[in-house]
Amino acid sequence: MTLPAPRLRRDTQHKVIAGVCAGIARRYGLSRTGLRLAFVISCVLPGPQFIAYLLLWALIPAD
Repeated sequence: MTLPAPRLRRDTQHKVIAGVCAGIARRYGLSRTGLRLAFVISCVLPGPQFIAYLLLWALIPAD
């Protein structure tokens, strides 16, 4: 029997700014550092990445 995946919540213990990347990484079993690095690199590309981060900060509840 497998355990259910943790709910999507901002990780307040391992946060750098708001815990959004750490929470997403915990939910999907990814590396926190890798996800943060991917986000920073994606900010160089055109698109609404920064706005999406702010929205997720407001919408995802904290631990």
